[in-house]
Amino acid sequence: MKNPVSLKKLLIELARLRKKRKKIVFTNGCFDIIHAGHVRYLNKAKSLGDVLVVGLNSDSSVREIKGGRRPICAQNERAEVLGALKPVDFIVVFNEPTPLKLIEAIKPDVLAKGADWAARDIVGNAVVRKNNGKIRRITLAKGRSTTNIIRRVLELHAGKGS
Repeated sequence: MKNPVSLKKLLIELARLRKKRKKIVFTNGCFDIIHAGHVRYLNKAKSLGDVLVVGLNSDSSVREIKGGRRPICAQNERAEVLGALKPVDFIVVFNEPTPLKLIEAIKPDVLAKGADWAARDIVGNAVVRKNNGKIRRITLAKGRSTTNIIRRVLELHAGKGS
């Protein structure tokens, strides 16, 4: 069930999986122009448990946090690419700037976020800890980011026709 699912359907599936004692890992992001750093990150996140749920920022959420020129890829395309990645089990789209409401509803066993975030600053940290979950910070692939890809494309193609 990799296509974006509603939170309601996701919670039903997660309840079923929890009965089987599956460890639920949650992470989130914009995942705009998916690159090797994303793939490595998602593989590491999946290794922290049995089921990986990815909260995907909606297009309006991305615009709110990244500015009006983003996202580059529409949410349905970002979700399609994410869904094609082996470590991803579920995708749920959220419209808010942060995934706090999702985290409160899902109550993951593990909340995974990039190591560029201090543990105390990770959204949902208190919720997860209150529910006896763990926070895991994942080292990011150096120099790999959507912003860097955009810069590189602009450097290489600025002023050139297509």
